[in-house]
Amino acid sequence: MRGKNATETLTADGAGIARAAEILRAGGIVALPTETVYGLAARADSDAAIARIYQAKGRPSFNPLIVHVADRTQAGELAHFAPVAEELAERHWPGPLTLVLPRLPGAVLAPAVTAGLPTIALRCPAHPAMRAMLEAVGVPLAAPSANRSGYVSPTSAAHVLETLDGRIDAVLDGGPCAAGLESTIVAVREDGSVEELRPGPIDVAPRDFSSGRDGLEAPGQMASHYSPGKTVRLNALSFKHDEFAIGFGATSGDCTLSSSGDLGEAAARLYACLHQAARSAKPRIAIAPVPDAGLGCAINDRLRRAATPPD
Repeated sequence: MRGKNATETLTADGAGIARAAEILRAGGIVALPTETVYGLAARADSDAAIARIYQAKGRPSFNPLIVHVADRTQAGELAHFAPVAEELAERHWPGPLTLVLPRLPGAVLAPAVTAGLPTIALRCPAHPAMRAMLEAVGVPLAAPSANRSGYVSPTSAAHVLETLDGRIDAVLDGGPCAAGLESTIVAVREDGSVEELRPGPIDVAPRDFSSGRDGLEAPGQMASHYSPGKTVRLNALSFKHDEFAIGFGATSGDCTLSSSGDLGEAAARLYACLHQAARSAKPRIAIAPVPDAGLGCAINDRLRRAATPPD
């Protein structure tokens, strides 16, 4: 039997969604499945609920949160949509694309959501359980990844409980996430240019991206992130006896991202393999090369951050 302070696990059916919505409306925090990774959700208009997200994750207060909305209409109550932003939303929402846009002065949001920035990160998710939750709660939900800050992102309810059991109210178990990588994040600038802040499942090319700006504007930009808590060696063509081997393509390992070299499968399995490596008795991790093209760019972005030691 689980302890009285343990996190409640709910099934992603009508009863589970109703219970999770009840918790969220009351200011609680619940881990929810999305098509990318599990998100730790709280109502975006509640100072106390947002504070609980930062506390549960151990997340630095300067790191803003993504706000999930039910549709373009709800998003329009929070941010200014220039024509290029309208075009991107029309093309990719619902889906794994986050837009960083100018925050409207009258937006009803807890200040900590945007970490003092004049912009807000918005996403309209496609996962049916998350969409049902947004409809049931009736307000936008802030939802960073449902894990302790800096650790490997969760793609299953079990992954959530590895670092947050007893720290959050509930997790809605919707099975494994399909995409397995966090959303692509792009910022739409005042001059209409589009800048990619984090690669992900959606490629917005052939648009030109600007060269980048200093400072943290969106989640997933910290140099050290997604850490399995062990030394990580990238582009390994062979493995040592004390390394947990993560293979790809013809290079097999203790866990393989995709034996056929399929990047979609590799993205979906990436965090599951890193979680398995973290639990392994082997003290180090080595990962076979992944092509740095298409979805491989997003996979390698996460791997580089996982391999970067914290400051």
